[in-house]
Amino acid sequence: MIEQPDLENITYSAIYADGRFERITLGSMVNKGGAAGRIYLVKDYPLLVAKIFHSRNRSSSNRKKLEAMLLNRPDFPPAVKDGVEYVQIAWPVAVLEDEDGFCVGYLMPLIKMDEAVSLDHLMQKAIRKKLGLSEKYSYRIFAAYNVSSMVAALHEAGHYIVDLKPSNVSVYRDTMMVAMVDCDGFSIKGERGTRYPADFVSEEYIYPEGMEQSCDEMGEEQDKFALAVMIFKLLNSGIHPFSGVPRKTDSEMLTIQNRIAQYHYAYGLWPDTYQAPHPYSIHEYFDKKTLELFERAFVRGGVRPSAQEWKEHLHYLLHHLRNCPKNPDHVYFTSKGCGLCMAEERFRGVLQDVKKQKETPLKLRGMEVSEISVEKMNREKAEKISEDAKIRRWTLTGVGVYLLFFGLLFKILAPATEFLQKIGLGIQAVIVTFIMLGINTFIRKYREKLPLLQNRALAQMLQVYALICIIIVLVTLNDIPKGLLLPAL
Repeated sequence: MIEQPDLENITYSAIYADGRFERITLGSMVNKGGAAGRIYLVKDYPLLVAKIFHSRNRSSSNRKKLEAMLLNRPDFPPAVKDGVEYVQIAWPVAVLEDEDGFCVGYLMPLIKMDEAVSLDHLMQKAIRKKLGLSEKYSYRIFAAYNVSSMVAALHEAGHYIVDLKPSNVSVYRDTMMVAMVDCDGFSIKGERGTRYPADFVSEEYIYPEGMEQSCDEMGEEQDKFALAVMIFKLLNSGIHPFSGVPRKTDSEMLTIQNRIAQYHYAYGLWPDTYQAPHPYSIHEYFDKKTLELFERAFVRGGVRPSAQEWKEHLHYLLHHLRNCPKNPDHVYFTSKGCGLCMAEERFRGVLQDVKKQKETPLKLRGMEVSEISVEKMNREKAEKISEDAKIRRWTLTGVGVYLLFFGLLFKILAPATEFLQKIGLGIQAVIVTFIMLGINTFIRKYREKLPLLQNRALAQMLQVYALICIIIVLVTLNDIPKGLLLPAL
């Protein structure tokens, strides 16, 4: 890219809307500007600056657009507070020509940008604190009102911003009055139905129906959608109306613009299928009318509220705010209470949970990680091996005793032959059943503690062995005829 020469002390011709003509001289450069041009002071005119385009290639189209802006200036009432008038929009006041008659730029009112901040900076508490901005929630509502007023005035004149987003709008830090520049990038209404389209549009602010459109085709609907997004973010601590928490962790992660295209508005009257609201959202504490306007702006098939509607509604809100008894910076809208306090309490709860997790010792296999050492692990490993060997020896001994007991069961029960015969086979069968249930219960209960019993085949074999031994003993002691147990021939 070729570096543009410094134009300080260069003289141009200024042509005003009423036909006046004068020569002006550029002062020092104050801003390199954006993609279109640089900003210079104007000598002898401390309240004006000049925007000089980087290139003269679009001289003719730039001139026509600027002339349309001069002839169709929006009606912006003076913004005065405490006797100080604030310039809210850098609208062209004259076209600048060079010696060859090329349109090289335009004059516009000076906006002291060092006294203003991007609208983005109002939305995040950490940034407000860093920049020393007020925490008063009513200031953000007033900023939303002022932006709506500005957009409404532009629409009244037939102009559209198109690339409307917080980073393209600034507000004076002390008054929340709007400070808007780069107006030559707007979509401008000319005479006899002509229109000079906008230059850019930004993702996350493009209305769903405009996804396949170019800037030339975008107009009021684009502004109405983007304005509603900005107001939502101002009222809801910077949360985008199409951001949220996906309901399924394994689903495709959509970008904000893709969520817009699919109408995944997470804060409406009906739950969205793709995502749930942000956990710190205070939308449930908004005024009912506010929620209805957002519903119309973001839900498929809704008639989006105009900038004038937003202006009137925000004016109403500003005059019906309720002061929070807990925090003088907070205000709220309805009898539901202060949404900001709710969000802060929820955030503090999350911080406390995180703190508890940090304070809770990390454990591995029931042992605190801080206590783990190679020597200790080796010692405990040796102890575990020794304990397992002891359990194995005791288990083998127990199995041996078990086998021996049932193997000698006949001799053990022989003295009780008369008693067993007296109680009968039915009672004996009941006793056998309970014995087998007891053996089965014992094995299941101590299987984890006695490794040998974890072998399912061994456990089943022990139970079958006991049953066979018992049956043999009962048959013998009860003197059951041999033929009774044999199949009939």
